[in-house]
Amino acid sequence: MNILKGKNIQLRAIEPNDLDLIYKWENNSTIWHLSNTLTPFSKDIIKQFIDNSHLDIFQAKQVRLMIEKVESDITTIGTIDLFDFDPIHKRAGIGILIAESKDRCKGYASEALEILIDYCFKILQLHQLFCNITTDNVDSINLFQKKGFKLIGTKKDWLLFSNGTKDEAMFQLIKHS
Repeated sequence: MNILKGKNIQLRAIEPNDLDLIYKWENNSTIWHLSNTLTPFSKDIIKQFIDNSHLDIFQAKQVRLMIEKVESDITTIGTIDLFDFDPIHKRAGIGILIAESKDRCKGYASEALEILIDYCFKILQLHQLFCNITTDNVDSINLFQKKGFKLIGTKKDWLLFSNGTKDEAMFQLIKHS
């Protein structure tokens, strides 16, 4: 059984042919606020990232997996990331993107998150996961809360945008034995 495959989606490693897709998503300025991105990425920088994606999570302290729909044809619809991986304290942050609005609110993000949580607790033997979400991103907050993440605090006026500041909520999921 493939632990990175669910009923409707699967997670897979980045491939060199993902360059154009990642370039498109990383340079979509309408979603930069979700990842605190301020500047575009060059294809060369993304290529270097892909070239280094073979590094073990213990070396790179991060991993990006591609989210694919596994219907009649396989379609890549987003990414899910582990970042700030800390093997000593057994924790990591999670970020997720379903790139196109037509693929959102269909359960794909929920299934991807469930698969990744399982992978983190069973394979990586992590104790806890966390995520940071702007308080106005209700869909993302609901997604993580439905998977058991608990609100542990809110950072007031944490992020500055052209139209003002936003609060950022921090959520945590702790594995209980």
